[in-house]
Amino acid sequence: MNFLRDERIKKLAKVLIHHSLKLRPKEKVLIIAPLAAKPLVAAIIQEAYANKSYPYLELYDDELSVAIGQHAEREQLELRVKWDLYKYKDIDASITIAAEANDAEYSALSPEKMKLVGEVLKPANDFLVDERRWVLLNWPTPGLAQKAGMSTTAFADFLLDVCNVDYVKMAERQKRLKELMDKTDKVRIVSPGTDLTFSIKGIPAVMCAGECNIPDGEVYTAPVRESVNGTITFNTPSPYHGKVFHNICLTFKDGKIVKAEASDTNRLNEILDTDEGARYIGEFAIGLNPLIKEPIGDILFDEKICGSLHFTPGDAYYEADNGNNSSIHWDMVLIQRPEYGGGELYFDDVLIRKDGLFVIDSLKGLNPENLT
Repeated sequence: MNFLRDERIKKLAKVLIHHSLKLRPKEKVLIIAPLAAKPLVAAIIQEAYANKSYPYLELYDDELSVAIGQHAEREQLELRVKWDLYKYKDIDASITIAAEANDAEYSALSPEKMKLVGEVLKPANDFLVDERRWVLLNWPTPGLAQKAGMSTTAFADFLLDVCNVDYVKMAERQKRLKELMDKTDKVRIVSPGTDLTFSIKGIPAVMCAGECNIPDGEVYTAPVRESVNGTITFNTPSPYHGKVFHNICLTFKDGKIVKAEASDTNRLNEILDTDEGARYIGEFAIGLNPLIKEPIGDILFDEKICGSLHFTPGDAYYEADNGNNSSIHWDMVLIQRPEYGGGELYFDDVLIRKDGLFVIDSLKGLNPENLT
């Protein structure tokens, strides 16, 4: 596919600079990307200069990152954090582009090394997310296309289409969902293998319409930490650092995961034992992108699936903080459309969404046929 001639690349660069980051003249933006994403990086640089902003570039490679991480000790990682924080404090915004060639690349790192890296690098990563404007997106690669079950060309078309939805319309229609979630206390989720209740009282709902993720389309909050009770069974693949889990089923008591089963139950529980916060939930979100309908094994896409929700063991986001802290943040996705078994979502005992479609008038504008 000839990306250099695809006008959607230029359109996406404009979305990133003007909609996502709202970059102003003379502001500094750091572009973190692999060389594979060169066409998009070039378009972003051109658009930044046209905006009279200052672009900077940091190239990375997953295979080389693993080579460094395999033998990295705490002292080396702490020095990297120091460097990263110095750099991040001197920018206004960042664009991170992922271009996954092999989704199992990081499986070469041991669980102990993954834990160490996540723990030590967390302050720099948190600063970039909490203190600076940022946006994250994927570049189409043969590896991602293979996971999606598409040809590389078909996947590139899919990615550019779902990344360029009308985020202005989406944001306007998300306002009513945010307002409702901000007033809601009790949430109940019912699906095959799922009957889960929790409170979101007092925790802000946050709209996501192209500001931090591309593609985008969700409204998220977090449960009151100790309020989660019941069981949830996820019906999509759940990738975690190169390993894909299937049929994850979590049972909660007073907020804590007390039972966890999956296609690899032992490894699942090892991850959930990373630290105390890993067995509590840091995010609850509703997926709303009208063009993303099937899971592809990449969470940046899967968490936005229309008719879905995700529930996240681990760290809570700064904007919707329930007090849970962890070195992990693992989004797990449940699709409630009929072809996936259906399901209901209740707010304060009122049915809000059934089989993936909103059923109350104030929210019907978020159904897929009204967002495309």
